[in-house]
Amino acid sequence: MSNRFERANSALQKNIAYIIQNKMNDPRLSPFIYVSEVKVTPDFQYCKVKIALDKDDENELKQTIKILQKSEGFIKRELSNLVDMPYMPKLIFEIDKGTSATIRINEILKTLNIPKGESNDEE
Repeated sequence: MSNRFERANSALQKNIAYIIQNKMNDPRLSPFIYVSEVKVTPDFQYCKVKIALDKDDENELKQTIKILQKSEGFIKRELSNLVDMPYMPKLIFEIDKGTSATIRINEILKTLNIPKGESNDEE
């Protein structure tokens, strides 16, 4: 991937996260939303935004995606004030399944009762 796309992805990710956390006043949104990845297409027409929550609640994730899709116009308008791009891409919000799986695995590992092994100091 070229440096231009990496810079665009990085700037969009940082600013979308900022807008969601600080500018959107929707009480239905969890304060623990993560923008885990942003990928803009080579023609800068579309931008996939992967969203994750700190908990594994599929219904809440789907509701969050719906809210963000409906707020796309607001987010794009705010982005245009923060990011200098010739064209603001259409934002497509998706659930980040990789982050959700990681959170779920961490929850499972916390519930396991694994005794700590003894060290082999006798050798």
